Amino acid sequence: MSVFQKLTKVAGRSGAALLCAVAVVGCGSSRHTHTTVDEESPRQLLAEERPARQARVEPGPVPSRPEEKAFGARYATPAQCEVAARRLLATSRDEAWAALKSCVERTHFTLLNALLSDAWAEELRVRPDAAQVIAQVVAWRGGSVEGELQLLHARKVPIFGLSAAVAQPEMYKGRYLLLRAQVADVRSEDDKPTVWLVEQGMGSVAREQSVGYATRKDSVRVHSGAVGGNVGLLGPSNLGGQISTSEQEVSSSTVQRFDNITDDTGREALGRLQKPDPFFAPGKDFVVLARFDGLRVTSSGEEDDEDAPKLPVLTIVGYYTPHPLVVY
Repeated sequence: MSVFQKLTKVAGRSGAALLCAVAVVGCGSSRHTHTTVDEESPRQLLAEERPARQARVEPGPVPSRPEEKAFGARYATPAQCEVAARRLLATSRDEAWAALKSCVERTHFTLLNALLSDAWAEELRVRPDAAQVIAQVVAWRGGSVEGELQLLHARKVPIFGLSAAVAQPEMYKGRYLLLRAQVADVRSEDDKPTVWLVEQGMGSVAREQSVGYATRKDSVRVHSGAVGGNVGLLGPSNLGGQISTSEQEVSSSTVQRFDNITDDTGREALGRLQKPDPFFAPGKDFVVLARFDGLRVTSSGEEDDEDAPKLPVLTIVGYYTPHPLVVY
């Protein structure tokens, strides 16, 4: 074989090798979409290993949202709860308000001054349930409504007393009223109960209460003797006898205590409920939040008689049982 023929044969083999190489690349590309486990790329291995690594990480507890009622239960005192709720105002005012409501519901929240502070002033102005939150705090503080209204009015909170509404019914019609009242009677008409409310004033009576140990000392003294001598016409005689005296001494330490008492103010009202409520029962005192609907002539009077007796009519928004201890 000549040298030329040898070169031609080698060139032919190189061209075939080149075509085979191109074909291999093309076949390799088509195989990549159907790879077996042994032919997996490093990127695929990393993607499959990542979930395994994440599974080994212990997930932390999911924090509860402030609007949950359990928010208030996480704090030992109402002051701590209110501070925590106030901090949320910077991030979400809705969550902060929900947290404050949880504080009021789950703790003995008597911090009316904190609620009326500048931090919550905007919420008290725009929140539709702000009046109910205030009424609940007033009940926690013992239900001394007359004194609490003075604090509310100092902060320009538009909640008023029954006496003001009766004196100027046109001015206060449609406004919120707050009163301490006893349920005297409940009557239902068309499944909408009407409640007869008797307003109660809050007062106190002083008394002395013993503290510590009391000491008591009893003593008896006996004096005896005899006298002898001449007693005139009777001649000689002896006289004898005894005299006893007793002493008693008692000492104790006392402090002055005050007991809360309620008394009728002389004002009554008719309250309307949306539906019967077995817990709003006669004979019990409640702090009542209501909307003033005006005055209505009683059954003993005539509509056209200006001097006819009238009763205020209220739409009851909420009621709360007052705490037996009053916060001054």
